Amino acid sequence: MKNGRRDFLKLSALSAALFSFNKSKAVNLLTLGGPTVKPVVLSTWNFGIQANAEAWKVLSANGRALDAVEQGVKVPEADPKERSVGLGGRPDRDGRVTLDACIMDEFANIGSVACLEHIVHPISVARAVMEKTPHVMLTGEGALQFALSQGFKKETLLTPESEAEWREWLRKSEYKPIINIENHDTIGMVALDAHGNLSGACTTSGMAFKMHGRIGDSPIIGAGLYVDNEVGAAAATGHGEEVIRIAGSHTVVEYMRHGYSPSEACRKAVERIIKMRKGKDLKDIQVGFIAINKKGEHGAYCLQKGFNYAVYSPVIPNQLFEAKSIL
Repeated sequence: MKNGRRDFLKLSALSAALFSFNKSKAVNLLTLGGPTVKPVVLSTWNFGIQANAEAWKVLSANGRALDAVEQGVKVPEADPKERSVGLGGRPDRDGRVTLDACIMDEFANIGSVACLEHIVHPISVARAVMEKTPHVMLTGEGALQFALSQGFKKETLLTPESEAEWREWLRKSEYKPIINIENHDTIGMVALDAHGNLSGACTTSGMAFKMHGRIGDSPIIGAGLYVDNEVGAAAATGHGEEVIRIAGSHTVVEYMRHGYSPSEACRKAVERIIKMRKGKDLKDIQVGFIAINKKGEHGAYCLQKGFNYAVYSPVIPNQLFEAKSIL
């Protein structure tokens, strides 16, 4: 039976490999049974195109996946027009822009910052936590103090546009995030380099107008991001509370460990969220996952329609794809 099921899974994955779709549909460009495709980088949402392009500069020069994902996600972090990551991110209900980020390499080294203010690149602070402290996570004022001690510059992150939105929000003070807009709040990136090693990064300004101090899945290793260099890597986006509930990215990687393709592993994680919600209304909830395995096979899945992700590899010239959805 075991061999039969394994053969069935391989056949199913191989069949899926025969179909590729344009931007309006999902993609599942797998190479099960074929050669490893590398390097490869995946990232969430439209800004993944620009982020991937920066990461590709590192990967195409035989650089390390860790350096690629850090450099890649720094692009939206520094963009004041990007309203859900870094500089220009929407503030909490007190008008304060607080940032979360984490990073993980092929050796299971990890670093994270949460509720960090005044620093444009929380991903680089997270890497400094990983490489220069005995800890894996720093938060709030402590994270800021550490960043300043490492030479990071203190800056104002609240742009005039974000401040105007916040002041408008204060008129009613209703906390009703809109899926694929205010839940479109993270860049997650995972990469496989030319040496066959995996790394990942995740960074966000969190949900708009959240309670001060709220932390979602993005800086939590195992929730917003997880890397196992023997198996694969995954990242999450969307409603962080739901991702935390199932340790989402770790769950995706574990499904890959048990033989599921990246796409099906992402689907299984989304199905688990639905099961955990036990029939509750999900219309205002969005969660999406991206994943890559050691062969460079990749995939994504989401709860609601509208989640897209970008892929760059030797056979995919940095394209945007829409993930399949369950609902």
